[in-house]
Amino acid sequence: MADPSTAGGPSGASRADAAYFDAASTEPPHPAARAALLEALDAAWADPARLYGRARATRLVLDRARARVAGVLGARPDEVSFTSSGTQAVHLAVLGGLQARRRVGRHLVVSAVEHSSVLHAAERHERDGGEVTVVGVDRAGRVDPAEFAAALRADTALACLQSANHEVGTVQPVAEAAEACRAARVPLFVDAAQSLGRADVPGGWSFLAGSAHKWGGPAGVGVLAVRKGVRWRSPLPDDEREGRRVPGFENVPAIAAAAAALEAYRADMAADAPRVSALVDRIRAEVPRRVPDVEVVGDPVRRLPHLVTFSCLYVEGEALLTELDRLGFAVSSGSSCTADTLRPSHVLEAMGVVTHGNVRVSLPRGVDAAHVDRFLTVLPGAVARLRETMRTAGR
Repeated sequence: MADPSTAGGPSGASRADAAYFDAASTEPPHPAARAALLEALDAAWADPARLYGRARATRLVLDRARARVAGVLGARPDEVSFTSSGTQAVHLAVLGGLQARRRVGRHLVVSAVEHSSVLHAAERHERDGGEVTVVGVDRAGRVDPAEFAAALRADTALACLQSANHEVGTVQPVAEAAEACRAARVPLFVDAAQSLGRADVPGGWSFLAGSAHKWGGPAGVGVLAVRKGVRWRSPLPDDEREGRRVPGFENVPAIAAAAAALEAYRADMAADAPRVSALVDRIRAEVPRRVPDVEVVGDPVRRLPHLVTFSCLYVEGEALLTELDRLGFAVSSGSSCTADTLRPSHVLEAMGVVTHGNVRVSLPRGVDAAHVDRFLTVLPGAVARLRETMRTAGR
């Protein structure tokens, strides 16, 4: 399999020189996923709910995949269900957690920097008559544990706090929030999509969600984990699949590939994370040194190993991404879920930092340090050219 960091687009530099720096959007497929998918396509295509031999064999593949994922999560296999996406897992966790505790109250607590899937579920809850408290963050994008705890009330049905931010990489104080939720007897939902496979799973959660394509598994597979003994009720019509949590026929080959990728990717990152983190530290230090009027955002220490975001004044973000693509670098800007709406990133707005001209660099497993060196070499010229173009156009 080709090195994932050399996958280039048609408008970029030659394939040998191109670099994929958008792993936070989706990680390149892991070889373990491909091997498991091809094997399961031949051996595990039958209906796992049936009783004949081929169906039982498919069920065994599904059960083994569930156990493998549960092992990484630190959960029981019967606490893990597979969904059609990370977004569906989030929606089921949030809306199902709220539905189960309607008698307690209709108050929901979320952080201001949650993924849009969490915030959209919160908006629906408000439209249905619920109440939402949004807890702010500091300029590094981190929630204050005391402020999060203070937002909990007697009628709080659910609290939500991501494990780490998807735009700036800041790791959230999940352990402290979980302790406050435990004391207040409020279940905690943790969106771990960006951190699963890259970092240890935080403890204390009641519900947890993940997305396979973030760790090199196939798209179209999400993970929903519901702790035993925690009240949860599906917001969807009843269905017998996945412990009555997720409706629809399971995509067993894709699920098997997702589980294989998660185990393999976690092992890869355990070995490679210090090297990747050192490359990110280099980007954090060198970009503001080489490019004037740049703000590097996110917590410099309590962060994911692979992700860094910086904002360039006097440059349009879309133009900078296009120029970097031409030079052979696949990077993103702001939230991938709102990149086509021309709206500022809600994460950067909540942090109170520059919301335009921002670039998110997220390094995949096995990234070549030479590609990072070349990125740091070409970035100053790209920014200077765009600034000169804007200055000339503004005359």
